[in-house]
Amino acid sequence: MGRRYYCDYCDRSFQDNMHNRKKHLNGVQHHRSKKAWYDHFRDSSAILCDEQAKKACRKFLQKGICDFGPNCRFSHMSEEDMDHLKRQVEDERQLREGPDSFLPGRSIGDWLSRREKKKTALGVKGDLKNKEDGEDGEAESDAPPQLLSIPDLPPSLLPPPLGGWKVKVNTDWG
Repeated sequence: MGRRYYCDYCDRSFQDNMHNRKKHLNGVQHHRSKKAWYDHFRDSSAILCDEQAKKACRKFLQKGICDFGPNCRFSHMSEEDMDHLKRQVEDERQLREGPDSFLPGRSIGDWLSRREKKKTALGVKGDLKNKEDGEDGEAESDAPPQLLSIPDLPPSLLPPPLGGWKVKVNTDWG
């Protein structure tokens, strides 16, 4: 019987020879199946962008079915589907931005700018506690709140204590 070639995209097998393989790989059905496979992995924002660029399919709107199916160059999405896709894209964007986008307080950028201000004030004044007390009314850690909310951090990632570490003057490092 000979060797058989199996195409994962088309879920078909046929006798493996150069003519049959070339005919299959250049066929319309194989190209459609391959495109459908890769379109399955596209992100929502790319799908939304493509669908917004397309006009609505008249045949699909009138009859509810189109002869071209997923290969139609017009959009088969209803207004509800578009709204659902827009919400999904927005949710994915918020998740990508991270948990700090959901916090009503400060973001990492705010924390970094405050930290720079504290460092410059520390160089001039030399009193970090008074600077923090004057700013928020109470002393607070220099670490961002998102870092402090993570349980069981390794010691290398724990923020230093408020007063700093006690350093012995005669420490032997050797």
